[in-house]
Amino acid sequence: MSNLTRRIFSGFIYVLLFLLAILLSKESYIILTSLFSLLCVWEFSKLINLKGIIGYVFFGITLFLILKRHESYATVLILGITIVSSLHLVYSLLAKKEIRYLTDRSKFGLLTRYLIFSTIFLILLPIDKGNYNPNLMICVLLMIWTNDSFAFFVGKNIGKRKLFVSVSPKKTQEGFIGGLLFTLLSAYIISKYNNDYTLMNWLTIAFIISVIGTLGDLVESKFKRQANIKDSGNIMPGHGGMLDRLDSILFAAPFIYLYINFII
Repeated sequence: MSNLTRRIFSGFIYVLLFLLAILLSKESYIILTSLFSLLCVWEFSKLINLKGIIGYVFFGITLFLILKRHESYATVLILGITIVSSLHLVYSLLAKKEIRYLTDRSKFGLLTRYLIFSTIFLILLPIDKGNYNPNLMICVLLMIWTNDSFAFFVGKNIGKRKLFVSVSPKKTQEGFIGGLLFTLLSAYIISKYNNDYTLMNWLTIAFIISVIGTLGDLVESKFKRQANIKDSGNIMPGHGGMLDRLDSILFAAPFIYLYINFII
Protein backbone atom coordinates (compact mmCIF):
# COMPACT_ATOMS: atom_id res chain seq x y z
CA MET A 1 0.00 0.00 0.00
CA SER A 2 1.47 3.36 -1.08
CA ASN A 3 1.89 6.27 1.34
CA LEU A 4 -0.83 8.24 -0.47
CA THR A 5 -3.25 5.30 -0.19
CA ARG A 6 -2.52 4.93 3.54
CA ARG A 7 -2.96 8.67 3.99
CA ILE A 8 -6.35 8.66 2.24
CA PHE A 9 -7.57 5.55 4.10
CA SER A 10 -6.53 6.71 7.58
CA GLY A 11 -7.87 10.21 6.86
CA PHE A 12 -11.21 8.73 5.78
CA ILE A 13 -11.50 6.67 8.98
CA TYR A 14 -10.64 9.71 11.09
CA VAL A 15 -13.23 11.91 9.34
CA LEU A 16 -15.89 9.19 9.50
CA LEU A 17 -15.38 8.64 13.24
CA PHE A 18 -15.48 12.36 13.94
CA LEU A 19 -18.66 12.95 11.91
CA LEU A 20 -20.46 9.93 13.37
CA ALA A 21 -19.61 11.00 16.92
CA ILE A 22 -20.76 14.58 16.25
CA LEU A 23 -24.07 13.50 14.71
CA LEU A 24 -24.86 10.74 17.20
CA SER A 25 -25.05 12.77 20.42
CA LYS A 26 -23.35 15.29 22.66
CA GLU A 27 -22.05 12.44 24.81
CA SER A 28 -20.46 10.58 21.87
CA TYR A 29 -18.81 13.80 20.70
CA ILE A 30 -17.38 14.49 24.17
CA ILE A 31 -16.13 10.91 24.56
CA LEU A 32 -14.42 10.71 21.14
CA THR A 33 -12.92 14.19 21.37
CA SER A 34 -11.66 13.39 24.87
CA LEU A 35 -10.00 10.21 23.60
CA PHE A 36 -8.39 12.13 20.73
CA SER A 37 -7.26 14.76 23.24
CA LEU A 38 -5.70 12.15 25.52
CA LEU A 39 -3.73 10.83 22.55
CA CYS A 40 -2.52 14.37 21.89
CA VAL A 41 -1.51 14.74 25.56
CA TRP A 42 0.40 11.45 25.34
CA GLU A 43 2.19 12.46 22.12
CA PHE A 44 3.09 15.95 23.35
CA SER A 45 4.28 14.59 26.71
CA LYS A 46 6.67 12.32 24.82
CA LEU A 47 7.74 15.19 22.58
CA ILE A 48 8.78 17.40 25.52
CA ASN A 49 9.96 14.40 27.57
CA LEU A 50 7.44 14.83 30.40
CA LYS A 51 7.06 11.57 32.28
CA GLY A 52 4.33 10.44 34.67
CA ILE A 53 0.54 10.55 34.70
CA ILE A 54 0.00 14.05 36.06
CA GLY A 55 -0.96 15.43 32.64
CA TYR A 56 -3.68 12.82 32.11
CA VAL A 57 -5.04 13.22 35.64
CA PHE A 58 -5.14 17.00 35.33
CA PHE A 59 -6.87 16.76 31.94
CA GLY A 60 -9.56 14.46 33.38
CA ILE A 61 -10.20 16.61 36.45
CA THR A 62 -10.28 19.86 34.47
CA LEU A 63 -12.64 18.43 31.85
CA PHE A 64 -15.00 17.03 34.52
CA LEU A 65 -15.17 20.33 36.43
CA ILE A 66 -15.60 22.49 33.32
CA LEU A 67 -18.36 20.29 31.90
CA LYS A 68 -20.18 20.53 35.23
CA ARG A 69 -19.86 24.33 35.39
CA HIS A 70 -18.82 25.51 31.94
CA GLU A 71 -20.49 28.91 32.38
CA SER A 72 -18.47 29.73 35.49
CA TYR A 73 -15.78 32.38 35.93
CA ALA A 74 -13.24 29.54 35.90
CA THR A 75 -13.98 28.95 32.22
CA VAL A 76 -13.38 32.63 31.46
CA LEU A 77 -10.12 32.55 33.43
CA ILE A 78 -8.90 29.43 31.62
CA LEU A 79 -9.88 30.99 28.28
CA GLY A 80 -7.87 34.10 29.08
CA ILE A 81 -4.82 32.05 30.11
CA THR A 82 -5.08 29.97 26.92
CA ILE A 83 -5.39 33.00 24.62
CA VAL A 84 -2.43 34.80 26.24
CA SER A 85 -0.31 31.62 26.16
CA SER A 86 -1.15 31.03 22.49
CA LEU A 87 -0.22 34.60 21.58
CA HIS A 88 3.08 34.19 23.44
CA LEU A 89 3.81 31.03 21.45
CA VAL A 90 3.04 32.91 18.22
CA TYR A 91 5.42 35.66 19.32
CA SER A 92 8.14 33.06 19.98
CA LEU A 93 7.48 31.60 16.53
CA LEU A 94 7.63 34.91 14.67
CA ALA A 95 10.59 36.19 16.69
CA LYS A 96 12.37 32.86 16.09
CA LYS A 97 12.95 32.40 19.80
CA GLU A 98 13.40 28.96 21.32
CA ILE A 99 10.47 27.76 23.44
CA ARG A 100 12.18 26.73 26.67
CA TYR A 101 10.94 23.97 28.99
CA LEU A 102 13.83 22.68 31.06
CA THR A 103 12.15 21.47 34.27
CA ASP A 104 9.23 19.11 34.83
CA ARG A 105 7.31 22.04 36.28
CA SER A 106 7.78 24.15 33.14
CA LYS A 107 6.94 21.15 30.94
CA PHE A 108 3.70 20.54 32.83
CA GLY A 109 2.83 24.24 32.59
CA LEU A 110 3.44 24.19 28.85
CA LEU A 111 1.39 21.01 28.41
CA THR A 112 -1.47 22.59 30.37
CA ARG A 113 -1.53 26.00 28.67
CA TYR A 114 -0.75 24.86 25.13
CA LEU A 115 -2.69 21.63 24.90
CA ILE A 116 -4.95 20.65 27.80
CA PHE A 117 -6.78 23.98 27.99
CA SER A 118 -7.12 24.10 24.19
CA THR A 119 -8.71 20.64 24.11
CA ILE A 120 -11.24 21.82 26.70
CA PHE A 121 -12.46 24.56 24.35
CA LEU A 122 -12.58 22.19 21.40
CA ILE A 123 -14.91 20.00 23.48
CA LEU A 124 -16.98 23.01 24.66
CA LEU A 125 -17.23 24.62 21.21
CA PRO A 126 -20.61 23.12 20.14
CA ILE A 127 -22.12 23.36 23.65
CA ASP A 128 -23.98 26.57 24.48
CA LYS A 129 -25.83 26.86 27.81
CA GLY A 130 -26.21 23.11 27.91
CA ASN A 131 -27.57 22.93 24.35
CA TYR A 132 -25.63 20.89 21.82
CA ASN A 133 -25.21 22.28 18.29
CA PRO A 134 -23.65 19.59 16.05
CA ASN A 135 -24.07 21.75 12.94
CA LEU A 136 -21.59 24.30 14.28
CA MET A 137 -18.94 21.64 14.82
CA ILE A 138 -19.49 20.12 11.37
CA CYS A 139 -19.17 23.57 9.75
CA VAL A 140 -15.99 24.32 11.70
CA LEU A 141 -14.46 20.98 10.69
CA LEU A 142 -15.43 21.52 7.05
CA MET A 143 -13.63 24.86 7.07
CA ILE A 144 -10.58 23.35 8.80
CA TRP A 145 -10.39 20.57 6.22
CA THR A 146 -10.96 23.05 3.38
CA ASN A 147 -8.09 25.21 4.60
CA ASP A 148 -5.73 22.25 5.07
CA SER A 149 -6.62 20.65 1.73
CA PHE A 150 -6.41 23.75 -0.47
CA ALA A 151 -3.31 25.06 1.29
CA PHE A 152 -1.69 21.72 0.39
CA PHE A 153 -2.91 21.55 -3.22
CA VAL A 154 -2.29 25.21 -4.08
CA GLY A 155 1.11 25.16 -2.40
CA LYS A 156 2.12 21.95 -4.13
CA ASN A 157 1.11 23.14 -7.60
CA ILE A 158 1.96 26.85 -7.70
CA GLY A 159 3.77 27.51 -4.42
CA LYS A 160 7.13 29.22 -4.81
CA ARG A 161 7.71 31.54 -1.84
CA LYS A 162 8.24 29.84 1.52
CA LEU A 163 5.94 30.82 4.38
CA PHE A 164 8.17 29.98 7.35
CA VAL A 165 11.05 27.89 6.12
CA SER A 166 12.82 27.63 9.49
CA VAL A 167 10.09 25.42 10.99
CA SER A 168 8.07 24.14 8.00
CA PRO A 169 10.02 24.10 4.71
CA LYS A 170 7.10 22.78 2.64
CA LYS A 171 4.54 25.47 3.50
CA THR A 172 4.31 28.34 1.01
CA GLN A 173 2.77 31.79 0.99
CA GLU A 174 0.72 30.85 -2.07
CA GLY A 175 -0.61 27.78 -0.24
CA PHE A 176 -1.57 29.89 2.77
CA ILE A 177 -3.42 32.43 0.60
CA GLY A 178 -5.13 29.65 -1.36
CA GLY A 179 -6.27 27.96 1.84
CA LEU A 180 -7.58 31.26 3.21
CA LEU A 181 -9.52 32.17 0.06
CA PHE A 182 -11.16 28.75 -0.29
CA THR A 183 -11.99 28.71 3.44
CA LEU A 184 -13.71 32.10 3.06
CA LEU A 185 -15.56 30.70 0.05
CA SER A 186 -16.69 27.68 2.09
CA ALA A 187 -17.93 30.07 4.81
CA TYR A 188 -19.98 31.95 2.20
CA ILE A 189 -21.55 28.68 1.02
CA ILE A 190 -22.21 27.59 4.62
CA SER A 191 -23.99 30.90 5.34
CA LYS A 192 -26.48 30.09 2.56
CA TYR A 193 -27.58 26.89 4.31
CA ASN A 194 -26.96 27.65 7.99
CA ASN A 195 -28.70 30.61 9.60
CA ASP A 196 -27.17 30.25 13.06
CA TYR A 197 -24.83 33.15 12.27
CA THR A 198 -24.67 35.97 9.73
CA LEU A 199 -22.46 35.90 6.66
CA MET A 200 -20.00 38.25 8.37
CA ASN A 201 -19.89 35.97 11.42
CA TRP A 202 -19.14 32.92 9.28
CA LEU A 203 -16.45 34.82 7.34
CA THR A 204 -14.84 35.90 10.61
CA ILE A 205 -14.86 32.31 11.91
CA ALA A 206 -13.31 31.20 8.61
CA PHE A 207 -10.60 33.86 8.92
CA ILE A 208 -9.81 32.73 12.48
CA ILE A 209 -9.67 29.10 11.37
CA SER A 210 -7.35 29.80 8.45
CA VAL A 211 -4.96 32.29 10.07
CA ILE A 212 -4.88 31.03 13.67
CA GLY A 213 -5.07 27.40 12.53
CA THR A 214 -2.05 27.87 10.25
CA LEU A 215 -0.14 29.54 13.10
CA GLY A 216 -1.05 26.55 15.30
CA ASP A 217 0.34 24.20 12.68
CA LEU A 218 3.56 26.21 12.59
CA VAL A 219 3.84 26.30 16.39
CA GLU A 220 3.54 22.51 16.54
CA SER A 221 6.15 22.24 13.78
CA LYS A 222 8.44 24.44 15.90
CA PHE A 223 8.03 22.07 18.86
CA LYS A 224 8.86 19.10 16.63
CA ARG A 225 11.89 20.84 15.14
CA GLN A 226 13.19 21.67 18.62
CA ALA A 227 12.73 18.00 19.58
CA ASN A 228 14.33 16.93 16.27
CA ILE A 229 11.42 14.70 15.21
CA LYS A 230 9.33 14.62 12.03
CA ASP A 231 5.93 13.59 13.42
CA SER A 232 4.32 13.70 16.85
CA GLY A 233 3.43 10.00 16.52
CA ASN A 234 2.48 7.29 14.03
CA ILE A 235 -1.09 6.41 14.99
CA MET A 236 -2.41 7.75 11.66
CA PRO A 237 -0.47 6.24 8.73
CA GLY A 238 0.45 8.90 6.20
CA HIS A 239 -0.47 11.72 8.60
CA GLY A 240 1.73 11.07 11.63
CA GLY A 241 0.26 11.45 15.08
CA MET A 242 -3.09 12.63 16.37
CA LEU A 243 -1.55 15.98 17.33
CA ASP A 244 -0.32 16.39 13.74
CA ARG A 245 -3.92 16.00 12.64
CA LEU A 246 -5.54 18.21 15.28
CA ASP A 247 -2.90 20.92 15.78
CA SER A 248 -4.75 23.54 13.70
CA ILE A 249 -8.18 23.11 15.22
CA LEU A 250 -6.83 22.82 18.76
CA PHE A 251 -4.95 26.10 18.43
CA ALA A 252 -7.91 27.87 16.79
CA ALA A 253 -10.65 26.47 19.10
CA PRO A 254 -10.17 28.93 22.02
CA PHE A 255 -10.25 31.89 19.61
CA ILE A 256 -13.43 30.60 17.92
CA TYR A 257 -14.97 30.02 21.36
CA LEU A 258 -14.04 33.57 22.39
CA TYR A 259 -15.58 35.04 19.24
CA ILE A 260 -18.82 33.03 19.37
CA ASN A 261 -19.48 33.37 23.10
CA PHE A 262 -18.15 36.85 23.94
CA ILE A 263 -18.02 38.95 20.76
CA ILE A 264 -20.99 38.02 18.56
